Order: sequence, then structure tokens, then C-alpha cells
Amino acid sequence: MAFVCSATWIAKDGQADTVRDALEKLSPASRDEPGNLYYQVYQSADEPTTFRIFEVYTDEDAFKKHGTYPHFEQWAAGQAVPQLEIRQKDFYETLDF
Repeated sequence: MAFVCSATWIAKDGQADTVRDALEKLSPASRDEPGNLYYQVYQSADEPTTFRIFEVYTDEDAFKKHGTYPHFEQWAAGQAVPQLEIRQKDFYETLDF
């Protein structure tokens, strides 16, 4: 079974471009992480301050490691997260059938 994180980030007013810029840099680096199977960012067409990040890792340990990499610290924690109104994460495990 794989470990899945479905994150919703809602930017503060006037900060969507800053968050989008951070995600543009964070995404390719996250895809290259050991244990990452899938990493895709979506931006709402109706609510451009709303971003969804769908992440799939080989296991929970690989997901936890994701938050320790320099690219995460710089682009997520350093640039995007301070500009968020809401940061929500939901976790799942795939069912292999």
C-alpha cells in the first residue's frame, strides 16, 4: 500500500502568485525525492487562491522525509506557508485490489 497526502492550500488575499511561484519550484524537486510516486499541483479556476496538492509516496516514512528536504524548507515552509490562510492535509492509504 502507498501513502497518500491530499493537501489544500488557500492563499491569503494578494498572495496567490507567491504561493504558485513556490509550488512551481517545489513540484519538480519533490517528484525527484526517493519514495515519491506522484506529485501534482492543481489551482482552482473558480477560486485562484485555492491550490490542491496530490502526493503519493511508497510509505509514510517517505512522506515524512519530504518535509525535511532543503527544497521543502525553502519553497514550502519558507515561501508558501507564511502566505497561506488555510493549510489542510488529509491522509490515505491505497487499497491494492
